[in-house]
Amino acid sequence: MERKYNIRSRGKADLAGILRKSWYHLRLSVRHPARVPTWDAIVLTAASPEQAQLYEWQLKRAKRMGRIADSTVTLAVPDPDGQRIGSGAATLHAILELAKHYQEISLDSQCGSSQMKEPSSSYIYLIAKKHVLLLHAGGDSKRVPWANPMGKVFLPLPYLAADDQDGPVPLLFDHILAIASCARQAFENEGGMLTMTGDVLPCFDASIMVLPKDASCIVTVPITLDIASNHGVIVAAKSGISNDTYSLNLVENLLQKPCLDELVRHQAILDDGRTLLDTGIIAVRGQAWLNLVKLACSSQSMISELLEKKKEMSLYEDLVAAWVPAKHEWLRSRPLGDELVNKLGEQEMFSYCAYDLLFLHFGTSSEVLDHMSETGAGLVGRRHLSSIPATNVSDIAASAIILSSKIEPGVSIGEDSLIYDSFISGGIQIGSQSIVVGIHVPAASDMTEKVPFRFMLPDRHCFWEVPLVERTERVIVYCGIHDNPKILLSNGTFCGKPWRKVLDDLGIQDTDLWTSEKTREKCLWNAKIFPVLPYFEMLTLASWLMGLDNQRNETLCSSWKRSQRISLEELHRSINFPQICLGSSNHQADLASGIVNACLNFGLLGRNLSQLLQEILQKESTGIEVCKGFLSRCPKLQAQNSAILPKSRAYQVHADLLRACGNEEMALEAQQKVWASVADETASAVRYGFKENLAGSSSWFSITANPGNTNGCCGESFHHKTVKIELPVRVDFVGGWSDTPPWSLERAGCVLNMAITLENSLPVGTVIETEKGTGIFVSDDVGNQLSIEDLSSISLPFETSDPFRLVKSALLVTNVIHAKILQSVALRIRTWANVPRGSGLGTSSILAAAVVKGLLRITDGDESNENVARLVLVLEQLMGTGGGWQDQIGGLYAGIKFTTSFPGIPLRLQVIPLLASSQLIKELQQRLLVVFTGQVRLAHQVLHKVVTRYLQRDNLLVSSIKRLAELAKIAREALMNCDIDALGDIMLEAWRLHQELDPFCSNEFVDKLFAFCDRYCCGYKLVGAGGGGFALLLAKSAESAEELSSSLTNSSDFDVKIYGWKIFLEN
Repeated sequence: MERKYNIRSRGKADLAGILRKSWYHLRLSVRHPARVPTWDAIVLTAASPEQAQLYEWQLKRAKRMGRIADSTVTLAVPDPDGQRIGSGAATLHAILELAKHYQEISLDSQCGSSQMKEPSSSYIYLIAKKHVLLLHAGGDSKRVPWANPMGKVFLPLPYLAADDQDGPVPLLFDHILAIASCARQAFENEGGMLTMTGDVLPCFDASIMVLPKDASCIVTVPITLDIASNHGVIVAAKSGISNDTYSLNLVENLLQKPCLDELVRHQAILDDGRTLLDTGIIAVRGQAWLNLVKLACSSQSMISELLEKKKEMSLYEDLVAAWVPAKHEWLRSRPLGDELVNKLGEQEMFSYCAYDLLFLHFGTSSEVLDHMSETGAGLVGRRHLSSIPATNVSDIAASAIILSSKIEPGVSIGEDSLIYDSFISGGIQIGSQSIVVGIHVPAASDMTEKVPFRFMLPDRHCFWEVPLVERTERVIVYCGIHDNPKILLSNGTFCGKPWRKVLDDLGIQDTDLWTSEKTREKCLWNAKIFPVLPYFEMLTLASWLMGLDNQRNETLCSSWKRSQRISLEELHRSINFPQICLGSSNHQADLASGIVNACLNFGLLGRNLSQLLQEILQKESTGIEVCKGFLSRCPKLQAQNSAILPKSRAYQVHADLLRACGNEEMALEAQQKVWASVADETASAVRYGFKENLAGSSSWFSITANPGNTNGCCGESFHHKTVKIELPVRVDFVGGWSDTPPWSLERAGCVLNMAITLENSLPVGTVIETEKGTGIFVSDDVGNQLSIEDLSSISLPFETSDPFRLVKSALLVTNVIHAKILQSVALRIRTWANVPRGSGLGTSSILAAAVVKGLLRITDGDESNENVARLVLVLEQLMGTGGGWQDQIGGLYAGIKFTTSFPGIPLRLQVIPLLASSQLIKELQQRLLVVFTGQVRLAHQVLHKVVTRYLQRDNLLVSSIKRLAELAKIAREALMNCDIDALGDIMLEAWRLHQELDPFCSNEFVDKLFAFCDRYCCGYKLVGAGGGGFALLLAKSAESAEELSSSLTNSSDFDVKIYGWKIFLEN
C-alpha cells in the first residue's frame, strides 16, 4: 500500500490494453456464459418511469448487439413516484424490485398470475445466490444536459469503434459492461452485487480483482490531495494483502471532501503523499450480500418514510457507513441510521486499491470532449456508421468525431467537435470543440425560403434537439461547453457569457426568464429561455440568443417573448422517450440502408452486410421491405464483378439477405453453394482445370503426377513396388487461421509451427504397395478394410462417416484412378496415425500428405513438398472438412519454420526454416510440455463457424486473424533471439484471439487446466483450432517444467498424458 506509482502515466499507457482485454472477456461471457460466467441480472436505476422505459429499450438493444447475454435478467428501476430518495435508498429499492421481478416471473410460469406482494423468504435467498450488476444511472445530468434525453450512461464513447466498423457506436454503458464483466470472476460461486456509477469509466484490470468473503469492498485508487478534496476518501488499515498490482485492507474510516487537516487527523495520507479515492465501485458478497438483500426486501416502509419526510439516503455516505464501525455513531444520527447499523453493521468493509486504475469521469461536457481528444484520443473512431461528403464539397476537420450521422455537402465542422445521431443539411457551420446530438436539420428542399438558410454554431457550444411529450414539435436546446446550469445568476454563464451581459445585450429582463416569484435560485437550469417554434424560427432565435445576430433586434426579441418557452428543468420532465427510441432506430436503419445500398452498387461487398441488415430490420414499418429490395439485386452481383468478386462471398451475401427476409430454407441452400464455391476457389488457386479433371479429364494427371517412366511398375513384366512414408506431427505456436481458405486465397497468411516426434517415433504414415491384379485395397490401424474393384465408384460427395474418404480424396486429387498404372496392377494402401483422435496436431492433414506423397512416388509423379501441400489443401475441401495449409507444411518440412502464403493463381507458399541454435532447441525441449488433455475435438465444427464469419466480413474476426498473422512474425523474431518468455506472451495472446474467433474452442476442463498451470507457465494454448486435443504448456523455466509435470502427474483432478517429444530435424 505504501508503493509509489505514477498512476496516471501507467494508466494512460495501458488504457488500450485494458479495454481490449475487457471487451474480449465481455464477448466471451455473452457468447459462452456456461464457460465464462456472466451476471445473472443487470439493474439500472432511473429518475422516472419514462426514463426507465428508455433504459429498458437500451438494455434490449444491448442484448441484441451482443453486449448482454440472453440468460441475463435486465431491469430498469425508477425512483418511487419519480421522487429523489438518494443513491442508498435507490439501491435498496432496486434490489427490492429485482426480487419482486424474480417472484413475478416465477408466479407467471406457475399459474399465470402476476399478483405482486412482498418477496417471500425463498426469493430473498434466491436473490442472495445471484450475481447482480447495479448501475446508478438516474439523476438529471445538469452538467451534461445534452445527455439527459439519452441518459448519461448511454452517451457515445467511440473507444475501439474502428475495431468493428459496421457495429453500433460504443457507448459509455458498453465500456462499463466490459470492465464489469471481468469483475464477475471475483465473486466465484458466492452470490453478490457489484455497484457502479453511470458517469465513470474505471479503467483497470478487474480480471485479477479479489474480494473478501462475507464482506463489502470498495474499489479505491491513490490520488493527489487536491483532487481528493472534492471527492470521497477512504482511510484503510496499514496492514493487509499487498502485491505489485493491488492491496486489500480493512476500511477504518470514510471522509467526504476532506480538507488537509482532516486528512492528517485521520491518518489518511499515504507514505507517498497521496490518499485513497473512493471510485464509487462497491462490491458486496456472501453474508454481507444476504443481509443487504434482507434489508432491501423489508425496506418499503423505510422508503415511504423518506418520501414522506422528503429526505434522502446516500449510498456513499449513509449505507456504506453501516459497514465501518468508526461511522456508526455519526450514522445513527442520520435518517434511518439505526436500522442500517442494526441490519448491516456486523459485516466489515475492505478497500481494494487498484494501483493502475484510470478514473475517467464524465461529469461535465468538457470532460467528455477531453476524454475523446486527450486521454483516449488514439482509441477513438472518428468516423463511424456515417454518411460524409467529399472534401471538395465540405469542410470537416480531421479531428472531428462523427458518429451515426448524415452530413450533407456544404457543411463545415471544426476541430475536436462531436456529432452524434444527427442529420446536418447544407449551410450549417459547426465550430470547434462543440457537441451536436440528435439534431435533424431539414434539407434545403424542405424549406420555403428563397435564400438558402445558413446557421453557425460557435466554438465550444452544445447543441441538441428533444421531442416533447404530447407535442409534435421538437425543441432545440443549446448552451456553452463550460456553462454550469447549477450556478446562480450572479456568477453563472449562458453560451459562455455572464448572465448580466446576456440580458443587457439581448435587452431582456430576468423576469422574462424566471417568471415565477417562487424561484429563489435563478440559474440556467430553471431559466425559461428555449422557445418552442417552427424549426427554422428556433434556429434564427438560437443565433440571436447565442449573440451571433444583431442583438438589439426588436423583431427577434418580440418573437422570443411571445413564444412558449421551456427551461432545462421542465425539459427534463417533458422528454418524449418513446419518440427518442423510435427516431434513433429509424435513423440508424436509414444510415445502415444507405451503406448497404452503396456497397451493392459500387463496392465489392466488403462490409458486414449481415450486421447492417439487422439494424435495418429495427425499422419495423419498412425494414423488411428494404431488405427484400436488396435481395432482388442479388442475381446481378456476381455478373457485375465476376472477375474479382469471389462467388463464395456473393453467395454468402445472398444467404444473409434471405435470412433477413425470413427465408431460412433458401438461406440454407445458398449456404451450401457457399461451401461448394470455397472448394472450387481453393482448387482453382492450387491448380488450373480442377473441376474438369474431377470429371475424368486426363489433363489433371499430366499437371499433377507428371510421371516419368509409366512402365516402371506396370509394364509387361510386373515388378513389385513398395513405398513407405512416415511423417512427424506439428505443433503450432501462432498464426493458425491465416492459412485457411478463403482467407489465404484473398489475404496473406503467416504461421510459425514446428515438426515433432512423439515418444521417439514418427506417428503418422502409410505403406503403399503394387500387387498383381486390379483394384485398390485399403486398410487402417483400427481394423477398417475396403476393397474397391470398380474405380468409377470413387466419386463425390463422400459420406462423412466413410472411414476411407481421405484415401479416396487422395486418389482423386492425384488422379491415380485415371492413371494407366491401375489398368494392370492393384494397389494396397495401409495407413496409421499413432496419435489420439482429435489431437489438434494436424494428424488428418499430415496423414493426407503422407498418402498423397506415397501415391505420387509410386506413380513417379511430382512428390515435392510444395506440390503435396497444395494438393492436400484441395483434398480437404473435397472431404468437406476445410482446413488450411499449415498442418501439411508442419508435417512435410522438418524443424521450426515460418511459412507465408501469397494469394493468387496459383497460391504460392514460402517456407522459411528457422536455423535453430542448439541453445534454443535445448531450452524449448526443457521448458515446453506437450500434453494430451483427453478432450476430443473436431476442427471442422469450429472451422465452419469461423469461415462463415469471415465470409460475412465480421470485422472483429478479420482484425483477430490479422493480429494472429502479425504475431507469427513477432514470434519468429523472438525465437531467433532465443527469447522464450516473449514466445510465452505471444502464445497467451494467440490463445485469447482463438477464443475471440470461437468461444467453444475451449471448455471448462481446459480452462481449469490452464488456471492450474498458470503459476508455472509464461504461456499456454491448445494446438490447432482448439476445442480439445493437445495443449502446449511453456514453463517459466526448466525447473518449473519439472514441477508442473510432477504436479499434473500426481493430480487427481486432471487425467492428462504428458508426451515425450523432440523437434524433428531430419529431412
